[in-house]
Amino acid sequence: MKNKINDRHEISIDVAFGVRFGKMISFLLLAVVSVILLVSNWDVALFRVPQAWMVILPVTIALLAENAVKMWALKAFRFKLACYVIDSLLLLVLTIFSDGTLISILYIIILTQFYLEQQSLLGNLIMCITSIGLFLITFIVTNALGQEDMSIAAIFSRSFSDLIIIVLHFLILNFSLQMYRKNKEITAALKEIEESNEKLKQLNEEMREVTMLEERQRIAKDIHDTAGHSITTVIMQTEAAKLILDEDPEEARRKIAAANLQAKHALEELRESVHLLSGATETLTLHDALLNIVHESTDGTEIAIRYEIDDVTLCEAKRRFLCNSLKEGISNGLRHGGATAFWFEFKREQTRVRFLLSDNGKGVDLNDFKEGFGLTGMHKRAEALGGNVWFESEPQDGFEINIVLPLDGEEGKGEN
Repeated sequence: MKNKINDRHEISIDVAFGVRFGKMISFLLLAVVSVILLVSNWDVALFRVPQAWMVILPVTIALLAENAVKMWALKAFRFKLACYVIDSLLLLVLTIFSDGTLISILYIIILTQFYLEQQSLLGNLIMCITSIGLFLITFIVTNALGQEDMSIAAIFSRSFSDLIIIVLHFLILNFSLQMYRKNKEITAALKEIEESNEKLKQLNEEMREVTMLEERQRIAKDIHDTAGHSITTVIMQTEAAKLILDEDPEEARRKIAAANLQAKHALEELRESVHLLSGATETLTLHDALLNIVHESTDGTEIAIRYEIDDVTLCEAKRRFLCNSLKEGISNGLRHGGATAFWFEFKREQTRVRFLLSDNGKGVDLNDFKEGFGLTGMHKRAEALGGNVWFESEPQDGFEINIVLPLDGEEGKGEN
């Protein structure tokens, strides 16, 4: 807003400078033409005045003095209008006591001053028409006082060239002034657009930096929460396995396998977070990333995972959430449910995707079930992405995780 005001101020300064310069030139021309008029009519005898200069000299001095006051002393336009009336009366006197050859030039100089002062084209047009009328009236009065028998047609014929000059002067000068003012406005508008573009670029860069910082903070929190939780779980599993190693080797072996898988997932999550922080982009598709998690979970273990995975393209945030949810679901099934087999399904359904992971573990009574850290975070993240999560389970009948997310661009449109 401040720059916009400054630009407008610069325009007004430029236009004001042009107006002042135009006033100075017009006043100088007025003085030169007045002197020429005085000299050319010095010995002319009109209307019982033996020497016209005796009338022309004081009138031209009065005309110059009045125009000086009008240009540089008066500020309000309404006061200047009174001066233009005085100009018309003085020009009438000069027309009567001169040969009339330079009167049209004086009219044009006075009109130039008016056009420079008045920005309204309609106001300038009215002044031009009024001046033409006054110019014709002075011719009629002059001819009447000189007792010349001239018809209206003769007066028009005699003043035709002067009228043409006045009209052309109006057209050319007003067109030039309008073009000058419009050019200044366009220049200022272009400058304002350039400044706005620079501001937008700066804001965009700031937003990009803020977004990057927020994303890095989120990833750092993920590393702290998810990886820290996973490593804590690994420690607890291995400690529990040590305690029962002699009494129940089979159960100890399962706990060690679960801890090993949890450690693998934690390591993978750390790698992904480091890649994100370094700005590296993931080259695997979501289909391949989910498939890799399945293979990592089954390779070298006795875990069985059957699956159906559709090839769907989603944004990085949804992709990361789905991959982490699959890892969390498999780890929870092994640690808490003692599962040995899983069914994983990832499908596209119109405007959404559906995630289903079920296991053959011991299950829980959902009425007494208290969600842990991982499942609580799963709820919050799904809601932030425009989807939802729910669990289904019964004692001794396994555990099931259901996730529904909208496709990219379908937030708020798809079914939940």
